[in-house]
Amino acid sequence: MSVNLDTLAIDDGDAFYEALRVLHDGKTPHESAVLNFRIILLLANQVGDDEALQEILRVATASE
Repeated sequence: MSVNLDTLAIDDGDAFYEALRVLHDGKTPHESAVLNFRIILLLANQVGDDEALQEILRVATASE
């Protein structure tokens, strides 16, 4: 499976980004890290495909 880097698959990316930003308002760096970890696990479960998840990790690491 290839990771979609060319087309935005979210209907309203700006609204999602803003909602994500608001979730972090007032949180300590540790609380934000815990929140991010929970979000990552929930999204990984939603994807549910081990091959896709490994590809996502590879792409994320390559772009550092």
